[in-house]
Amino acid sequence: MKMNMKKWIQDCIHGSEKKAMPILSFPGIQITGHTVDEMVRDGHLQAVCMEAVAKRFDTGAAFSLMDLSVEAEAFGSPVLYTEDEVPTVTAAIVHDEDEAEALEIPQVGAGRTGECVKGIREVCERITDRPVLAGMIGPYSLAGRLLDMTEIMILCYEDPELVETVLGKVTEFLTKYAKAFKEAGANGIAIAEPAAGLLSPGLIKEFSTPYVEKIRDAVEDENFMILYHNCGNVVPLLDNIKGLGVGGYSFGNAIDIEEALKVIPEDSLVIGNIDPAGVIRNGTPEMVRKETRELLERCSKYPNFVIASGCDIPPMSPLENIQTFFDTVAEFYRK
Repeated sequence: MKMNMKKWIQDCIHGSEKKAMPILSFPGIQITGHTVDEMVRDGHLQAVCMEAVAKRFDTGAAFSLMDLSVEAEAFGSPVLYTEDEVPTVTAAIVHDEDEAEALEIPQVGAGRTGECVKGIREVCERITDRPVLAGMIGPYSLAGRLLDMTEIMILCYEDPELVETVLGKVTEFLTKYAKAFKEAGANGIAIAEPAAGLLSPGLIKEFSTPYVEKIRDAVEDENFMILYHNCGNVVPLLDNIKGLGVGGYSFGNAIDIEEALKVIPEDSLVIGNIDPAGVIRNGTPEMVRKETRELLERCSKYPNFVIASGCDIPPMSPLENIQTFFDTVAEFYRK
């Protein structure tokens, strides 16, 4: 459903009661009865899962799957699938300048990208009471999967032209992919750029930010928002990241999110950052309640703060823990 996202963001910031916005999709398999392996291959099942999550939990926004292997697979990367774990890229496919030059830019629809767009198109007809945000990987993080995560860090110093060749190609593809999600009815995209959290301020300025900006400039408008997600140690990078000027930022539990709230402009959402693995997946309801309440008590004084998970909540996280998270948030704002 079309929605004025600039107004929605401001309504969130100025609202007295804020709905939690965890990156919550994969645990929906426990409601629908499907496996992760089945869902990541089938856009219809992705829509069914997102709808099930939206019906079960009072989320502020509906997130699609954060599967950071999809786009690399479209370029030709080998991917490991398991029944109940998120797929992972297993090997680099670009090793030198010749392979970088020969790398073909896939069409949207290659690999599983077509199923992801299909899922968003279907779910936007099913979920109409809150924004639907499609998920996709960021340019540097995608380039790192094609070149190898360790290797790309070395190449940024030793062969920056090779890195830039790959970045140019992945950004061209990601821009088309973002446009496809927009055309399918999404209200925005969550761009996951975690690998950029490993860069220095100088390197992120050269190898990540300009490419994210190209995607932003191509799709962001009054009715379509960009949520920038980085779950790395971004504190040294915040001055650069805030310059993206997007509608929202999502940060992980690697940082004290209050440090980000002091830097990010007050007219942009800042969401985070309960530990999705240590607390929600592996903790107890009591731990979830304690961590959630403490974060709310500390950060709710910032109007643009919205509590969320610090990253994607793992598929087999106990639904009781997830429900406790939402109940604690609701109780806090009702008091």
